[in-house]
Amino acid sequence: MIDLSPIELNGHTFLAVTVLLPKTTLLSISNDKGYIMCGALDVGLLNDQLKDRKIVAGRAVGVRTIDQLLNAPLESVTFEAQNLGIHKGMIGKDALLKMI
Repeated sequence: MIDLSPIELNGHTFLAVTVLLPKTTLLSISNDKGYIMCGALDVGLLNDQLKDRKIVAGRAVGVRTIDQLLNAPLESVTFEAQNLGIHKGMIGKDALLKMI
């Protein structure tokens, strides 16, 4: 099952996506600038092999719901996210607001 839901943060709309897979759930929240995602995100790959794409993204581990993703500290972020002031340890919803 795939669930797509809009989320409002300080008057800005983001898209929350939940994908239920066998034995795991993929979670992401995005806008047109970037996204945060569950532990399935490979930040190293984005920073290394896909560096030329300049992807703004952050990864939170141990989250199982969109609400948890919004409130979890980011475990890692891409170089491009760092350029926007997003950093490791920042709460998910605060990182998203930096992507406006």
